[in-house]
Amino acid sequence: MLISTTSLLEGKKIKEYRGVVFGEAITGIHLVKDFTASFTDALGGRVEEYEEEVVNARADAINEMINKAEKIGADALVGVKVDIEPVSGHDQPISMIIVTVSGTAVVLE
Repeated sequence: MLISTTSLLEGKKIKEYRGVVFGEAITGIHLVKDFTASFTDALGGRVEEYEEEVVNARADAINEMINKAEKIGADALVGVKVDIEPVSGHDQPISMIIVTVSGTAVVLE
């Protein structure tokens, strides 16, 4: 499946638009990862514990979007957008990350 953040695919012609499809993934931040990440935050540097969660959640959301596009007969996705948002409770640290992806499912000639 071809995937693009642009509205067109260079060298390809869109024959049919099948509609907007979405993929979502919500992942929790574990207490141990949060504890480990607090040291990196204090000392500076990359927080690999959180990066891994974001990478996995994004991949899950994109795969869900691809599966939905394939179910409606699309062979490409254009205009793909990825949103990543932290979620926390009232006066609580971040406890979850929500990843939402969307794109227009199309059929190419």
